[in-house]
Amino acid sequence: MEATPSPYPRTSRYHGVEVAVRAGHDGRQVPYLRRRLLPRPGGFVAIGEHTVSAGDRPDLLAHQYLGDAEQWWRIADANPVLDPRELTGTPGRKVRITLPEGVLTHG
Repeated sequence: MEATPSPYPRTSRYHGVEVAVRAGHDGRQVPYLRRRLLPRPGGFVAIGEHTVSAGDRPDLLAHQYLGDAEQWWRIADANPVLDPRELTGTPGRKVRITLPEGVLTHG
């Protein structure tokens, strides 16, 4: 098996995940992404908290707080959920809004 650098942009949750290649039964080279390990939710620097209202969705929260709806996965990574829909499925739930993984504040 060979591995090549990830072809995904820096804003993708798959950026930095290696693409591996495995030979299929017929000898074809089949590329796949290696597993992406989730970061520890407690390892993020919180910058706020959102109280879920009816109609909220992860992509809408990402647009509101991060300026990019496609960054919903950053909010999901920072909160202990298995399914991103759990983030906004219950009105009144508190959702942590954090800096991206590895970004620290000064002070």
